Amino acid sequence: MNSQSRSFAIVTGASSGIGYSLARICAENGFDLLIAADEPDIHRTAQALRAIGGAVEAVEADLATRAGVDKLYAAANGRPIDALLANAGHGLGHAFLDQNFDEVRHVIDTNITGTIYLIHKVGNEMRARNQGRILITGSIAGFIPGSFQAVYNGTKAFIDSFSFALRNELKDTGITVTCLMPGATETKFFERADMLDTKVGQQEKDDPTEVAQNGFEAMMRGDGDIVSGWKNKLQAAVANVTPASLLAEQHRKMAAPGSAKQ
Repeated sequence: MNSQSRSFAIVTGASSGIGYSLARICAENGFDLLIAADEPDIHRTAQALRAIGGAVEAVEADLATRAGVDKLYAAANGRPIDALLANAGHGLGHAFLDQNFDEVRHVIDTNITGTIYLIHKVGNEMRARNQGRILITGSIAGFIPGSFQAVYNGTKAFIDSFSFALRNELKDTGITVTCLMPGATETKFFERADMLDTKVGQQEKDDPTEVAQNGFEAMMRGDGDIVSGWKNKLQAAVANVTPASLLAEQHRKMAAPGSAKQ
């Protein structure tokens, strides 16, 4: 990656869904890319993105691990990072006590530990230059107690809160932090979370390209947060004034296994 005249972005979780769309939009707007995911498809994604123009390098790594994050960061080869789009994450359906705890831990380590470790490494590099943009994919799920999706929603509550706090810490610097908070989006998320038999898994969902475009534009403006879609904006507003017990019961009806048949 030697085309130093172009901006340089790292995009995680970029093999499909919102992450792929974020990477494509970055490429279309003059960014060279370093993209990452935990599956081999990331290399095919890189090949497709190179056709848009600019340099694209792919790293297949488990970003739930420090070794995976270190592998990704090392692949930047010391090039200044203009934008970090921290999008990697996954969910896990079913009741908490029925889940395999290794899978629970992997959700937490992907959504929280690996995400903030990467932000810590890239953020310090940005602070040394007093310049950079960070986009973190949170979720409106972070406002809602997630019955039958308790760990995922809990991780997004952390990420949403973390994003706002980090932005405040950096408010007097040249670094912006933006939290993208989508609702249910048409990606592989629900298949990977084993939630295809739920109401939320089968309902009509948001377009990942539109969600990504909203997030990219908010990042470039330097906005603090963006809830994508008017229905999600309404849901987020209602969640702020609804008792947690009622929110949990509403979520149960959407995410309980077999709820699509009810």
